Amino acid sequence: MSDRSLRGMRLGAQSMETESGVEPAPRQNVEYLCEDGEKITVTFAADAEIPATWTSNSGKVGVLAEGEVPEEEPEKPVRTHWDMLLERRSEKELEDILKDRLKILREKRGEKV
Repeated sequence: MSDRSLRGMRLGAQSMETESGVEPAPRQNVEYLCEDGEKITVTFAADAEIPATWTSNSGKVGVLAEGEVPEEEPEKPVRTHWDMLLERRSEKELEDILKDRLKILREKRGEKV
């Protein structure tokens, strides 16, 4: 059995191909500026769509050095369960449903209604 094993090579860990003649995809370096003056350089593919802002590893948001500050989109107000419920039913309907359910619950408990 030992005469069939491969010696001196870890299977799957190393490639026998060389990188000669291989050209990487065209790239471009894009620079972003933070409010405090920090510069962030990010490498993108040459045909990639460049975002207007970029968040660095430190959490700072940079704006394109050669671009304009993008307009901030207004944030949607958070929709609560109550808001969604009121889209489907009126408060009068909800009060009637509550009264009916309480009546049923009290009858099951044996309470007088």
